[in-house]
Amino acid sequence: MKTSSLHRNPFALLGVTTRDERRKIVDQAEHKSLEINPDDCQKARSDLTNPRNRLSAEISWLPGVSPRRTSQLLEALLTDAMAVRRETGLPTLAHCNVLAAAFEAVPKDYPAADLAELIQELALLVDDLDVSEVVRDINEDRTISGFPEIRTFDQVESELSERKRFFRSAIKDSLNRLPPEVLLVAITTAVEGATHGGESHAPELIDELVDGYAIEVQSVLEKEAEAVKKIIESVRQAASGGESATAPLVEKLERVARNWDRFAQPIQLSAKARGIDHDASNTLAYAIRSLAIDLFNEHDQINQSRRLMKLLVEIFSELPEFAERVEQDASALSDIQSKRTEADAQAKAREAEWARTISFSADVGVVFKDTLSISANGIEWKGQRYPLESITAVRWGAVRHSVNGVPTGTDYEIAFATRSGTTSIGLRKESTYSGFIEALWRAVCVRLMIEMSQALEAGKVLSFGDMTIEDRYVTLVKHKFLSTNEKVRLSLSDVHVWSANGEFVIGAKTDKKTYGSGSYKDHWNIHLLDHVVRSGFKKGVVKLSDYFNS
Repeated sequence: MKTSSLHRNPFALLGVTTRDERRKIVDQAEHKSLEINPDDCQKARSDLTNPRNRLSAEISWLPGVSPRRTSQLLEALLTDAMAVRRETGLPTLAHCNVLAAAFEAVPKDYPAADLAELIQELALLVDDLDVSEVVRDINEDRTISGFPEIRTFDQVESELSERKRFFRSAIKDSLNRLPPEVLLVAITTAVEGATHGGESHAPELIDELVDGYAIEVQSVLEKEAEAVKKIIESVRQAASGGESATAPLVEKLERVARNWDRFAQPIQLSAKARGIDHDASNTLAYAIRSLAIDLFNEHDQINQSRRLMKLLVEIFSELPEFAERVEQDASALSDIQSKRTEADAQAKAREAEWARTISFSADVGVVFKDTLSISANGIEWKGQRYPLESITAVRWGAVRHSVNGVPTGTDYEIAFATRSGTTSIGLRKESTYSGFIEALWRAVCVRLMIEMSQALEAGKVLSFGDMTIEDRYVTLVKHKFLSTNEKVRLSLSDVHVWSANGEFVIGAKTDKKTYGSGSYKDHWNIHLLDHVVRSGFKKGVVKLSDYFNS
């Protein structure tokens, strides 16, 4: 750079030192008026010869530095301004003034990290300023120059306060020369470093710098916060459409919230270091948290909820109380997700095991073979496939044949019904018959028994053979000799069951002539009724539907 604030100081303008007497200052002013603007020389002479005005020039100069080193520092600022950062052994105020001058050399392409370090260096030095040290350095030179010494600190403290405002202005001007993105990185890095991530108090200059920054970006933060709130409302309106509807909006919300956080980050860090919360951050954070909770509680959208919780953990970690709460939220959702994942895995394992246990296939026929199979895809027989859920009733049984008491074989029959018709399968091999029935029981019969139980609980009356079944009652036939049979309605506690001649029989305990029956082979779902009634009696149920509910 060609000049700096130090080069514009009255001492530098007239080419005098803090140790020069009044006469030399006057002579130098007359001499310099031949080279530069006379008015500037006259003002510089007045500032340096008037004890009160002189203090302002001394505070903004290099008090306590020898004339020779002062000349070296001024020359270094013009040749390589940033090299003065390596200077050591300077009095604190003089060091601050040298660094403040170096800020004037910051170009628009200066690295953000380097500028952040320079800001922290100056801020730490400013915090170390000691009024008594400044007065001592100034009075030492005044003793030599013949100017009256400073007796009280009041005016010095006032001038130092003004000087601190100049330091802030120097930093702000250097930041404003940077592109907006680099400016944000520089000030955020400076605050983060100065506060150790918000964990310790920052130097006063950093706090004041952030306070000024907060005022300047307030309109930006308000605009972005309003955009976030509108997106939150859009997500709520779309939530009933499922995650496919909310996912794009949540992604948009994340982008806008992260952009908001870029501007708010320095303010958040400074507030945390001071032990306070940034109110705007708190408001926005809880609004997003509320959405995340509602997406889970009201719409079971755990993926989007976890995504928002992750976002909150990342961008609002500078809010201690909120960060702790959202960490607990995120942990709870993670546990729920883990349990769901585990439950899904177990369900898939059970489903796979169920699919394995219901799978059966065999060839039927001697010469011309057909394949009979059952699996999770349904029953396949003679080129037709019947989905398992379409089957509404089943029956099966066997008939043994003999000639003159000599067994000649057994015919097996399995049949099932759908809403569109019935299918009967004749078999000769017992292994095929028993293997298919075992798979059919798991694949279809359990479901049909549950549906039977639900129907009874709903008050429906079901017919099996010549019996009608209710949840608490059964209607049987009282068989009479030479007169018309009549129906008798009995409670479950008044009947017992047995099997005879290929039929399932329910009879009254106190009347052998009152009974009803259904053929296992020829009547639909008799095997299922047998299982529910016998098992229910073993459990001591009052209602048949209690078998599956107990």
